[in-house]
Amino acid sequence: MLISQAQAAEVAGEVAHGAFYESTTFLVAAAFILFFVIFGKKMGAAIGGMLDERSQKISDQLDEARRLREEAQELLASFEKKQHEALEEAKSIVTAAKDEAERLAAEAAAQLEHNLQRSEQLATDRINQAQAQAVAEVKDMAVEIAVDAAKRMLTSDVSAAKADALIDDAIKDLDGKLH
Repeated sequence: MLISQAQAAEVAGEVAHGAFYESTTFLVAAAFILFFVIFGKKMGAAIGGMLDERSQKISDQLDEARRLREEAQELLASFEKKQHEALEEAKSIVTAAKDEAERLAAEAAAQLEHNLQRSEQLATDRINQAQAQAVAEVKDMAVEIAVDAAKRMLTSDVSAAKADALIDDAIKDLDGKLH
């Protein structure tokens, strides 16, 4: 029984190939499939739960970010409104200050004018008083001169014509002393 080489190779190929379940490749593939069938649901549920949890965290973070953004926009609008109000108030304060300054300047000018008029009136009154006093002094002096002249006339024997001339001279002197 001699087996030819061709027959031996054929027999060796059948032996080498044998049944499919005896192959290591088949066993590894079957173990891989069995592993995923047994643990796939649990791993899928765990991975799905982790992904759902992560998705929920991301969703919550996005909602929080939207809420914070809305709050920031409201705060910005509030601060812009307050800034606008502050600017308007500052403008009104500046306007009021300018009006007050103009009013005070007008009052100061009016007060100065009043004080100048009052000082002028006081000076005029003093001048008039000094002039009246000077006129009174001149009249007193004229009276003294007239009295002295009368004494001289009475003490000396003066004729009536000479006495009239002395009185006329005193009156002329009085006119020169008044001006």
